[in-house]
Amino acid sequence: MPAIDTEPEAATKSKRGWSGYLRAFGRAHRKASVELATSMPLLQHLDELRRRLFKAFLALMLTTVICFVFARQIIDYLARPIGGLHGLVSIEVTENIAIFMKVSLLGGFILGMPFLVYQTLAFIMPGLKESERRWVMILVPLATVLFAGGVAFTWFVMLPSAIPFLTNFLGITTQVRPDNYFDFITRLMFWIGLCFQLPLILMFLAKLKFVTARQLADGWRYALVAIAVVAAAVTPTVDPINMGLVMAPLTGLYAVSILLAAIVGRD
Repeated sequence: MPAIDTEPEAATKSKRGWSGYLRAFGRAHRKASVELATSMPLLQHLDELRRRLFKAFLALMLTTVICFVFARQIIDYLARPIGGLHGLVSIEVTENIAIFMKVSLLGGFILGMPFLVYQTLAFIMPGLKESERRWVMILVPLATVLFAGGVAFTWFVMLPSAIPFLTNFLGITTQVRPDNYFDFITRLMFWIGLCFQLPLILMFLAKLKFVTARQLADGWRYALVAIAVVAAAVTPTVDPINMGLVMAPLTGLYAVSILLAAIVGRD
């Protein structure tokens, strides 16, 4: 076969003038304009997210400053179960100021939580259906109330019985460090507050048809064993009294979960 002469094509490419480059640039510009136009919704969402995050950050800074001003009063209040600040012993130079800053940040986060939740909902609500919006508006306040109930239960019921048991066990004098004490009570409040979300978790599973109210009612024996395991993991002591204090409200919440599962199962 005769060889194909590619020299005219190469010569044409090498001799492309300024008009050819301008036409190529115009095609690239039009293509980029189309792609940018189709990506505008994404850019708008990113800008909306940026503004929401910035507002949440400003709110967190403001609430942290407020808690910084009242940090001493907050620390005094949290130290009541141990007998006040004189019941704590610091062994590091920077430990006291570290506790001061930690309590200020934690208090600022808790105080600013409603505004943070609002900014989150304001970002996601436009993309939800009407029925989903109703569920969000119901579940978020209910989750907040349940978590606050778990924290209140820890503070008014658990700690008054757990702290004396732990610090006076075997009659040995216990010198408690501030860092260990505040980390202990905040973790205990957090985990028990999460355990109090049990009705919402089971109601959500029932809404998704993973479980039914009858299955929950029939499986109460297994649920009781699971609650005992959770209580043993969360409770700071190993005595049955404190375990029973945690198991009692969780068992009641499980009964409430069956009722909620029956309600949502009718939809």
